[in-house]
Amino acid sequence: MNTSGSRRRQAFSSPARTLAPALRDASARRLLTVLRVLAFLLAALAWRNLAAAAIDPDPGRLARGEFVWHPEIAPSGPVVIVVSLDEQRAYVYRNGIGIGVSTISSGKKGHETPAGVFSILQRETVHYSNKYDDAPMPFMERLTWDGVAMHGGTLPGYPASHGCIRLPQAFARKLFEITARGTTVVVADGRSAPAAVVHPAVLAPVTAAGDALQTPQPDPEYTWLDDAGSGPISILVSTASAAVFVFRDGRLIATTHFRTDEPDPIGGSVLYVMGEGVEYVPSALDTSRPRRQWFAYPLPTRDNPQPRLDDATTFHVPAEFSRRVYDLLVPGTTVLVTDLPATRGVTAGKATPLFESSGPGRRPR
Repeated sequence: MNTSGSRRRQAFSSPARTLAPALRDASARRLLTVLRVLAFLLAALAWRNLAAAAIDPDPGRLARGEFVWHPEIAPSGPVVIVVSLDEQRAYVYRNGIGIGVSTISSGKKGHETPAGVFSILQRETVHYSNKYDDAPMPFMERLTWDGVAMHGGTLPGYPASHGCIRLPQAFARKLFEITARGTTVVVADGRSAPAAVVHPAVLAPVTAAGDALQTPQPDPEYTWLDDAGSGPISILVSTASAAVFVFRDGRLIATTHFRTDEPDPIGGSVLYVMGEGVEYVPSALDTSRPRRQWFAYPLPTRDNPQPRLDDATTFHVPAEFSRRVYDLLVPGTTVLVTDLPATRGVTAGKATPLFESSGPGRRPR
């Protein structure tokens, strides 16, 4: 499987050259000045965004209030949220692949946040607690009718709430934008859930229904579980696991191992998004069909601000697997190539709900 490709660059004419013949006119000079200032501001904004994106991907090294957010990794598909109480982290997955992680503050001693599998019951952009001095709870997403919710709040670096899951304000807003009533939220701790749920990795450890993700060991060729139905396609290529995982609408449908001639082909993470164009050269996935257009987006980190995949790098996978993957490709399909492990720990069974509610009651705390 060859995910090589470079980001296309579009050539823009220089405003200075375009306006040069008109510089005798005072209004043209003013316009040129405005364009230069605008170009400077845009460049500064782009640099600021790049610097903000360069965050350590190791969840354990995030400082309080910090988070990582890359929704472009999986632009569509079902969302699953895993809250790890012992790590004090919230992991967000879309279409089966991680797109964000954040620090949190859960319930303090005597008001512990209950573990279990929940669905978002109610959502409010502006909400106030009716129990604790009308405390603001922006971007509230209710998990139980008994008073547990996720919302923006203060994060002191340890469990400090009365049972709710506090999130950084900016992260709470971003999360609110991609969730809906019915979104699955798994709240796990080391006593009630499998290790792979408590400590997630790149792949979602559970399905949208809260069931443990089944990741069978690929046979010498490949494993193709199911490709029926419809929905967005996301592909994960993990060099640490030497494996490829294919998701449709949040369900794992295929996986295989691969080999590559490069010992460390990427040193970070690069996202590839398929465009609508077709290049009239043979595809590496299926030489009988044309190569599709791909756009590369490096995901910088503090350790590697410029990750990239060499154009000559090739991932060798079974030919039949490649052909079947080609059949799934549509514009918007994403391929994440990363040196992070695909899974962590051993997933077993389902995170059993320890706390359930049957109807409306107290408002979130």
